[in-house]
Amino acid sequence: MTTAQLIVSIIYFIVSLALVAIVMLQSGKSAGLSGAIAGGADTFLSKNKAKSADARLAKMTKWVAIVFMVLTLALCLLSLS
Repeated sequence: MTTAQLIVSIIYFIVSLALVAIVMLQSGKSAGLSGAIAGGADTFLSKNKAKSADARLAKMTKWVAIVFMVLTLALCLLSLS
């Protein structure tokens, strides 16, 4: 294993852990419905805060997944050479 492969592998491991953590932090699609049925009293500001946090997590998921795929391609190309 070359030094470049080792460095990319370490970054790949860190990015994969970050991707798992970001996905686990997101709320499920049915979270809003269960709160409405249970009669949860959400204020307008708390609903918008949750939506903005979910939107940020969704955007972070997209970018971390793109980095994950690029690193996968890089590792494949490094292993061929």
